[in-house]
Amino acid sequence: MQNAVLITIGDEILSGNTVDTNSNFIATELKNIGVKVVQIFTISDDIETIKNTLKSAFEIGDLVITTGGLGPTRDDKTKKALAEFFHDEIALDEVTFEHLKGYMERRGRTEILERNREQAFVPTKSTVFQNHYGTAPCMMMEENGKLSFSLPGVPYEVKPLIKDQIVPYLKEKFSLNYISTRIVSVVGIPESILADQIEDWELALPENLALSYLPVGTRVKLRLTATGTDEDKLLIQLDDEIQKLFPIIGENIIATSEDKIEKILGEILIQQKMTVSTAESCTGGELSLLMTSVPGSSNYFMGGIVTYATQKKIDLLHVSEGTIERFTVVSEEVSREMADGCQNLFKSDISISTTGVAGPGKGEDGKDIGLVYYTIKVKNQSETFKLFLPHLERKDFVYFVSQKIIQDLVGILIRK
Repeated sequence: MQNAVLITIGDEILSGNTVDTNSNFIATELKNIGVKVVQIFTISDDIETIKNTLKSAFEIGDLVITTGGLGPTRDDKTKKALAEFFHDEIALDEVTFEHLKGYMERRGRTEILERNREQAFVPTKSTVFQNHYGTAPCMMMEENGKLSFSLPGVPYEVKPLIKDQIVPYLKEKFSLNYISTRIVSVVGIPESILADQIEDWELALPENLALSYLPVGTRVKLRLTATGTDEDKLLIQLDDEIQKLFPIIGENIIATSEDKIEKILGEILIQQKMTVSTAESCTGGELSLLMTSVPGSSNYFMGGIVTYATQKKIDLLHVSEGTIERFTVVSEEVSREMADGCQNLFKSDISISTTGVAGPGKGEDGKDIGLVYYTIKVKNQSETFKLFLPHLERKDFVYFVSQKIIQDLVGILIRK
């Protein structure tokens, strides 16, 4: 088994009302066991569309996984499409029905509703993987050595089905290669120039190694993927190739293991035994959210405050009214005083402040959309930065700025 195809079923995905997070999760889990996702389809909940997509999927993949479209009624279109595609019929599965009754009883529902009972009807040729977090089971169909798994669409039901049941099943059934990945985070070099600088190194990579360039803000992640039958050898091979990068771009490498910049920062802060706090305005708490998303962040993150209103910058961070009147609230000077007040408030080694205009309208002081000042203060030394990002929408602006700030802090701490 080499190639997989994912099919997301649901009009709510096509309309943009719901974001498809399942495909990203499933593709990552399959990659970790040596199965490559070669195509992802998003389709409507229509029997002929499902059947036609299944046909296309099996022409290019050995494994097909569908998510969504499984409802609690007998006229479920996905089940009908599966039955017709595999020349099967739908019938009550007693094992699934007993599991469903137990699931409902554990939740205080002693009488099973008829519409829930219908979810125990499955194609007769299918192998059922019971859903321990919902009422719709996962159904596996096999034909000519190829497999189809049909899962519900709710992410908290999909994840345990994939991790705890489907992935272990695939690993046991097939002889799969290991796939190991390392991420090298590079800053300070544009992607095109970076590609030129490491071209000879890239061309000399062994055949079982693949390189991808993944720009994230002003950082470029070099993703090295190794494929083979011996996991320990792959890890050694990856490390050897990464070490060859240091004589070429060593000064621009900030990490060689962790992927997310907030995790990289966490490791550095723990290593250097330093604490951090935030005072945010235009980023609205995104900095705090990123930092506290890392397990163990309570060891270094002292706290954060969102002083969105100008008066709260004065009241809580003790920013001078005179400074605001003279330079306006979106200014280098206010940013510095916010960082000072934040460090005093939380007694942290490092403080970070942001003040800017995320849009869609201009700031209260008339400053342009996309302007932001942020200050990073480490002990008694502070540095203030300015960005102007008028092309970014509000949500993208907040995320980009927050990522950039953490990246800059990582750079400062590495140079210390």
